[in-house]
Amino acid sequence: MFVCRLDRPWEETPFPLQGIELASEEDIQAVRSLCHYVYIDLRRQLPNHARQTLTRTSLSGSRFKAAIKYVDKVTIEQEASRASAAMDNASRMVDRIFDDIVSGRELSVEHVEQAVRPLVESVLRSADAFFLVEGLRRRDNYSYSHAVSCSALAAAFGRHLGFAEDTILSLAAGGLLMDVGKLRLPEALLQYQGSLSPGEVDVVRAHVREGMEIVSHSDITDQDVLDILRTHHERHDGTGYPEGLAGTMIPITGRMLGIIDSYDAMVSRRPYRPAVPRYQALRQIYAARGTLFQSEMVEQFQVCLGVYPTGSLVELSTGEVAVVMAQNQVRRLRPKVVILTAANKQPTQDFRQVDLLHHNDERAPIDIVRSLAAGDFNIDASALFLQ
Repeated sequence: MFVCRLDRPWEETPFPLQGIELASEEDIQAVRSLCHYVYIDLRRQLPNHARQTLTRTSLSGSRFKAAIKYVDKVTIEQEASRASAAMDNASRMVDRIFDDIVSGRELSVEHVEQAVRPLVESVLRSADAFFLVEGLRRRDNYSYSHAVSCSALAAAFGRHLGFAEDTILSLAAGGLLMDVGKLRLPEALLQYQGSLSPGEVDVVRAHVREGMEIVSHSDITDQDVLDILRTHHERHDGTGYPEGLAGTMIPITGRMLGIIDSYDAMVSRRPYRPAVPRYQALRQIYAARGTLFQSEMVEQFQVCLGVYPTGSLVELSTGEVAVVMAQNQVRRLRPKVVILTAANKQPTQDFRQVDLLHHNDERAPIDIVRSLAAGDFNIDASALFLQ
């Protein structure tokens, strides 16, 4: 942490007036010996191991081999507010990162770390809490929300696959930055609603090269991050770009983020089409296994999210609309849900939780009939449930 203010004048202490970085237990003891409390600047938090991750120049060959078994440390209810705060913080930091790049300033490794670190910590505490908040939050600007969502999805996928925490941080940073090169492209071209000419397609695809060039002028040298920027548009069958890589020639991080990038693009509303329900997006990703995406990676991604991803809206056999609250690992088609409306689709006052796995009323069993897109039946789940 970075101490920006004390409970006494700086002049009465041996500490530098510009503040103190607490980097060790000895630093904490020194401050504790003189102060009852201090003020922390959250914007300047930068754990040393995080900087070492994003600025490392070599990778351990074993970083993907020893799977870690993560377990939730808190309940969804306990983590939801912190997950929401982490998403809001990431959005603010993305605004600063994008503004730096548009203004011609160097990409800041500190800003990237400050954006992704709280996301990673929240995902490691409770993946379902993140999925719930991410699924219900409003997406006002595609570029900003896509960066944040892909970052957090990458962290969740890395947790699911049992990667080490520093590798998960790299995945989150890569997800945040993989489309940063689009900031150098004409906005009108990115928002164009018709078919692009071959020349225009080439311009859009140049965002990969532009992104690599932007990052090359920063302190970020982590190979996992660079691999994500370079290969997230490569495809398993060799039909991707910019190099036409195929199969395992594509780094594992690029294979992961290629799936995440496509999935989040589908579930996001764009100027030229509405958002696709999460269930349908997963089906489209699954249909492309073995061609566009590695089959094993697609299957693991679906297990990670669930058939009906946490945070998605569903219509029940009772006619009620619910939001998926948490997954049931035993039977993925019967998650835990929270009822948002009555059968006539009017908002309810009490948000009743139902575990579809243990709903044993044989006279009137409750099943999920279909997945819904955000805004179906004019239901604003974020306003109803996350208020």
